[in-house]
Amino acid sequence: MRRLRSLLPPLNFITIHYVYFIIVPLISSVVFWGSSNPRSSISYVDSLFLVISAMTEAGLNTVNLSQMTTWQQVLLWLLIIIGSSIWVSIWTVLVRKHAFETRFQEIVRKERKRSLERRNASLTLLPITHRLRSLGRSRTVQDSSEGAPWGQRPAINLPVISRPSDRRLVSAIVPPHQESGVRTSGSFTRPHSVATAEDVAPAPGTADAEEGNTRASTTTEHVIFADDLRSGARSTSIAPSGTTAQRHLSNTDTAVNPRSYLKGHKVGRNGQFHGLTSEEREELGGTEYRALKLLSIVVPLYFFLWQFLGCISLGAWIANNLPGPALENAISPWWNGIFNGVSAFNNSGMSVLDANMIPYGSSYFVLIVMGAMILAGNTAYPVFLRLILWSSLKMLKWVTYDDDLVEWKETIGYILKYPRRVYTNLFPSRQTYWLVFMLFVLNGTDWVAFEVLNLGNSTLEQTPLGSRIIDGLFQALAVRSGGFYVVSIPTLFIGLQVLYVIMMYISVYPVVITMRHSNVYEERSLGIYGEDPIYSDALTRSVSRVQSSSKSRSLSRMVRVAFAEWYGVGAAPNQLESRISFISHQIRGQLSHDLWWLVLAVLLIMIIETKHFLEDPVTYSVFNVVFEVVSAYGCVGISIGSPNAAYSFSGGLYPGSKLVLCAVMIRGRHRGLPVALDRAVRLPSDDMHMVEEEDHLRRSMSVRRPSFDDTGI
Repeated sequence: MRRLRSLLPPLNFITIHYVYFIIVPLISSVVFWGSSNPRSSISYVDSLFLVISAMTEAGLNTVNLSQMTTWQQVLLWLLIIIGSSIWVSIWTVLVRKHAFETRFQEIVRKERKRSLERRNASLTLLPITHRLRSLGRSRTVQDSSEGAPWGQRPAINLPVISRPSDRRLVSAIVPPHQESGVRTSGSFTRPHSVATAEDVAPAPGTADAEEGNTRASTTTEHVIFADDLRSGARSTSIAPSGTTAQRHLSNTDTAVNPRSYLKGHKVGRNGQFHGLTSEEREELGGTEYRALKLLSIVVPLYFFLWQFLGCISLGAWIANNLPGPALENAISPWWNGIFNGVSAFNNSGMSVLDANMIPYGSSYFVLIVMGAMILAGNTAYPVFLRLILWSSLKMLKWVTYDDDLVEWKETIGYILKYPRRVYTNLFPSRQTYWLVFMLFVLNGTDWVAFEVLNLGNSTLEQTPLGSRIIDGLFQALAVRSGGFYVVSIPTLFIGLQVLYVIMMYISVYPVVITMRHSNVYEERSLGIYGEDPIYSDALTRSVSRVQSSSKSRSLSRMVRVAFAEWYGVGAAPNQLESRISFISHQIRGQLSHDLWWLVLAVLLIMIIETKHFLEDPVTYSVFNVVFEVVSAYGCVGISIGSPNAAYSFSGGLYPGSKLVLCAVMIRGRHRGLPVALDRAVRLPSDDMHMVEEEDHLRRSMSVRRPSFDDTGI
């Protein structure tokens, strides 16, 4: 078992992603195949191909969807949703959020155990008369530091998860006579501590003592991400009353003050923090937890509202203005709009109509709405999401006072400034502008090429000028990832078909290069840090000074573990150059990972399809096979099509070729993922901050090390 385990890839985000996209289609294919009517009218290979195509958003179909049962169409519709990259990212955020909460609960459990031990020790030291006199009073026993001034009490450096729920808990945390010193920069704060039900019990002799004891036994624990109040606690300035402090605390789950660890000298490239104290690390963990908590609400709302509103608008418009094409295929116009809306947002390209989007070539509303959904669900998703967060922050600042909703403002500001620490598909402003620029360049190129390279095309010249312009725009948006076609691809001139092959292949490049360029652990994901004898010994000594001996690990072991990980697409684990161009490196990495898959797939399919090629060399030409393979690998869905049939070119291939394309679709679905070392997909652990410290030391020492060119090596 140990030898077998050593041969398997490590359990990380990418391997789990592969398992998900293999197991779910295998199970769904059996259900889909058994749902055929009449039974087995759709072969199992076609069933497997269709569910994988839907799950990977490839959109190719070997059978006309209009011939399927309604349940089979619904099953494909559901697979399109749960195969979406946004859907996967939602669960990534939720899992990381839960991991933070689990770690905090463990911290609380250990702290309660230590507090109980200290309390028992204090009880044994108290005189017997004092203990008898305290019977029946509060269950909370003050320790030796309770009588000390607020700012001089020992701090327990723990993060905060939630807030007290009522005024009594707030007043227990902050005594009324001390409230003037616990409010800094418009937010309610307190020293690092754990506020449990026992900690906030009413004082002995008060009217609420009995109720407080009851509450202490039933109320769940509250852990607060608190900030250091060494300066604020000593303040003697007049501050708002307890009601005001309570109002600020109740605005959000946590309260924060300006972050000292956000200063420039502690922030490295891509939002890597270094040189932080343990308290600052805890505050950073609390901030990232709040960011995940906010994203766990914003991203699902974005995912749901775009599809809900888009599907309803498309269904209503088609049902009331152009129901004919759907009725001719025995499809409800409403279902046609709902299916196409989900397929557009998730960039699948599947359609319940045999003619895809050709019947709606003159329907401006349908093309514009679906074009916007194609952008919102894939290529422009990081842009739209950042725009929403940026607008929300501006709106909050505009409609509220500076000291209102401070926690919300700081959390959104943190996400906008350091997005790649918390989310895979959200980038800093500079990279986002670059992504917008590439969207205009690539989509504009496709749009202009559609109009120019088809001059003289008799098929398109019959289309009115206005419709032709809109059709070109929609096709430009769909060719990179959307998968729909508003004109028959074989009718286009060959030059445009070749351009579409290129665009389908590079469709993922802008987003994935931006994702990896903004990765916090950029050098590690590229494999730049290796066993370099020039500075590995010095680095080991430097790391040992900043890490405690009980938790530190040797550099050699760290390197072995790092290089043993499965980095994913585009990584180069053995690359030792530290001053290379990042984009050129990524392009070379993508080509090395992509081309052999494409070449091997084309070779296998041409071998399998030899008989078809000999019978009809035009239909089963090498170019048509290359077009289909690239479309499957890019998870686009545009196809040359089959003669005398409405399904994709894949429908006319032998079962062996279809299985090859299934593997190509699954592999292509994973080429746009972040590497396994991406900060936004890793679960919180004790050594994450050590990784950042080591990277900073490596980077600092690599700047001072001699160049190979200077030494003549």
